[in-house]
Amino acid sequence: MEEFIYSLELEVRDYECDLQGIVNNSVYQNYLEHTRHLYIKSIGLDFAKLADKGINLVVKRVEIDYQRPLKSGDKFVSKLRMERLSPLRFGFVQHIYRLPDNKLMIKALVTGTAINERGRPELPQELIEVWGLK
Repeated sequence: MEEFIYSLELEVRDYECDLQGIVNNSVYQNYLEHTRHLYIKSIGLDFAKLADKGINLVVKRVEIDYQRPLKSGDKFVSKLRMERLSPLRFGFVQHIYRLPDNKLMIKALVTGTAINERGRPELPQELIEVWGLK
């Protein structure tokens, strides 16, 4: 497995599956978002406090490559790392691996930015530092 800075173990619930008995493709975005939110919380960032300071984190793009399907009851680990994509954009590189065999199920790149109080993209130094972006 690649090197990641955060991981979260979860389990597929029955209602997340479609008629084929596999996790519906849209549910993976919930897994990815939940992982991002808990990661952000774990490093001491708070969405509400950032918004109060005029910093709003937004997703610009989501790219997902589906490798294999998860099924009801599967345990899995959702992992992420951060990358600087441009002066104004950052990326969450996220992978989901089934447990216990560590098979790669999906690869995703979630591109984001911060919007300032004027409604313009801006990547504040505070975020660059806490995320270790260069």
